[in-house]
Amino acid sequence: MASNSYINLLKAIKSLVILLLSLDIHFDVISASNAEVEQHLELGKKLLSAGQLADALSHFHAAVEGDPDNYLTYFRRATVYLALGKSKSALPDLDKVLELKPDFTAARAQRANVLLKQGRLNEAKMDYELVVKRDADHADAREALMTIEPLENDIHIAKQLYERRDYEGAIALLTKAIEICPWDPELREIRAECYIAQGDLFKAVGDIRPTTKLRSDNTKGFNKLSLLHFKMGEADESLTQVKECLKLDPDHKECFSHYKKVKKLVKLMQEAQEASSQEKWVDCTQKASQILKTENTIHPYVHKAKSHTCHCEAMGGKSMEALKSCNELLDMDPENIDALCDRAEAYIHNEQYEEAKMDFQKAHNIDQQNRRAGEGLDRIQKLIKNSQKRDYYKILGVKRNAKKKEILKAYRKLAIIWHPDKYEGNDKEKAKKMFLDIAAAKEVLTDKEKRQKYDLGEDPLDPEQQGGGGGPFWQQGFNPFGSGGFQFKFHFN
Repeated sequence: MASNSYINLLKAIKSLVILLLSLDIHFDVISASNAEVEQHLELGKKLLSAGQLADALSHFHAAVEGDPDNYLTYFRRATVYLALGKSKSALPDLDKVLELKPDFTAARAQRANVLLKQGRLNEAKMDYELVVKRDADHADAREALMTIEPLENDIHIAKQLYERRDYEGAIALLTKAIEICPWDPELREIRAECYIAQGDLFKAVGDIRPTTKLRSDNTKGFNKLSLLHFKMGEADESLTQVKECLKLDPDHKECFSHYKKVKKLVKLMQEAQEASSQEKWVDCTQKASQILKTENTIHPYVHKAKSHTCHCEAMGGKSMEALKSCNELLDMDPENIDALCDRAEAYIHNEQYEEAKMDFQKAHNIDQQNRRAGEGLDRIQKLIKNSQKRDYYKILGVKRNAKKKEILKAYRKLAIIWHPDKYEGNDKEKAKKMFLDIAAAKEVLTDKEKRQKYDLGEDPLDPEQQGGGGGPFWQQGFNPFGSGGFQFKFHFN
């Protein structure tokens, strides 16, 4: 019997030793875990003090995972979230702090501040009241409580003013409210609608943009932002914002419909600009026409399309069409320097030099530093002077935008008539002069460099303009008859 008692005693001692050993191990693990948590907290505090918020946050994450029941780890992480401007992430941590330690006044005051900035006035009021109840001398909480009631009244009146379309009054009150509640998306949305009603789309964009972050999955906000940018003529930014809407909801009907339109418009505008830069004038005017078919009500896009049409038709030699397009553009924008210069080019193609001079002069008067207007004015003055002498285009009877093939064809046709050896009339001197003019016109207009100079108002065969002496141009190196006088042989190909 005694032997059995001894055996049982030994068993009990053995069990106790095992339990104590297990407790020691458990205490060691807890001690090691606590040490790691404390280490993360200390590193987090140091990094937070140094302003290294992202690194601090990673250590506080580790501290929370290591000790999920420690209210201080949540509180410090919430502090970093707030420093990063992530109030939505901070709020759940503050809620957890107060769940674990309801009498933690600093956390409750911090939560009240967040709720106030979010416009959750009733919840903020309850937290502030508890703070004051525990700490009657808490000045910030007392001041906030005094602010909430008049703030609620201002917001109520602002909404009424908005409904009555008193947008100026509503904006004034909403602006005061947003200063206190900057994270309240509803206040910004209402003020944005007031700005839209007043036609101030830029300020409306400034209010809608923050709401895309203040509200989760805010497809409505991105869609509104995209439409505002579109109305402002900012198609590229409109496309960017509507893509954000579709990232959140690929099946969003309004966003998808707008996406198709704005994507097409952006592409057309890029193609029109590229065609203009590459001097593909026909392609440019076609793209401009497609821009108007895609959007013909919003001023910036209509203006852009008509600008391309005016410029590309003028530079492409379609003078009559260009005059019409440029006139339409100038009706919309009377002091558009580019349109004035483009219309001047169309007048030059029509040989309406005085009208061209007036347009270049007006453009120059608007901006005396504008290079195109200044150079155009100099050129038209030279053209007017040259037109009083010899006009090579008129001599050959071709348009100013005639191709080389057309010029050679006109030259051959006239050369048959006026070549002195072939001329059937009696006035050989007249024939000689006419043929010299025809040959000079062909010489200039079929040579790319010389023609470019001539189109800029400079006659490359005029010795006065080339810095040479006086005398006929054939004495300056140009002689269609060769050194043997009338021994020139004309070949008809």
